[in-house]
Amino acid sequence: MSIGVALTHQNPIDTLVRHGREAHEAGLRSAWFGQTFTYDSPSLAAIVGREVPGLHVGTAAIPVFGRHPLLVASQAQTAQAATGGRYHLGLALGTRHFTETGFGIPYERPVARLREFVTALRQVTETGRADFHGELLTATTPLPAAVPGAEPPVPVLVAAMGPQALRAAGELADGILPLLAGPRALAGHLVPALHAAAEAAGRPAPRIVAFVPGVVTADPDAVRQRAAEALAFYDQFPSYQRIVGLSGATRAADLAVIGDEETVAAEVRRYREAGATEVVFTATELGGDTDRRRTWRLLGELAAD
Repeated sequence: MSIGVALTHQNPIDTLVRHGREAHEAGLRSAWFGQTFTYDSPSLAAIVGREVPGLHVGTAAIPVFGRHPLLVASQAQTAQAATGGRYHLGLALGTRHFTETGFGIPYERPVARLREFVTALRQVTETGRADFHGELLTATTPLPAAVPGAEPPVPVLVAAMGPQALRAAGELADGILPLLAGPRALAGHLVPALHAAAEAAGRPAPRIVAFVPGVVTADPDAVRQRAAEALAFYDQFPSYQRIVGLSGATRAADLAVIGDEETVAAEVRRYREAGATEVVFTATELGGDTDRRRTWRLLGELAAD
């Protein structure tokens, strides 16, 4: 199983490069970067991926509102060329609050926009051109749009967890990036729906890159308290409330994997058995640098199994 980590966007670029190098040396396959209102995630991934040869890097995930597929295709292809084919693009529906408050754009028909966005973007990344005219988006290229060295075509994954988004991801994308979807939700809901959609569309078996907050620590009570504070943000969104409930939990923090090596390793195995093809640990910094390194060391060992 491929195992990676999410690197916090709160650190300076030099620190993120150092952490990327540490992750790779620990045996981890990938490092992922969120997209907020700070760093441009594809640029950051390109920097870290170029500085750390062999490390796969990804964005998780760029909201489709407030962006255009031609511009995101340029970002993704540039990152792919810079890293020698080790970049993975994640897209997301985003939220009504951030879309309407931040961009002043009505949060309307998000799944339809996602479908059009992915379709137009993949035309560019796979052929170097686009000629797409949808209900919500237009993307045409009067000039060639291929980036030299951006090979193979950039993998496109979607932060999909709802039924309609899962169907769109299965039909159009290479996989999903579920966050806070525990093994029960994966095995009982997300994985079967995604595979059914991909099979019906004649697409290959999709990737399921599960993002899991977790820390190996000798002080689980203190880290659980920090996790409760850090993850409470997600409890306000109905989409996350739904997936947390399907996972058999009542709040996001209940899904944090916190404990000793044996405890965390057992949970990683549960995600694998539930259908995850890859696991990415997030929030590994909650216990401080010593626990972060301890967590990465264990994850590297599990990745080598």
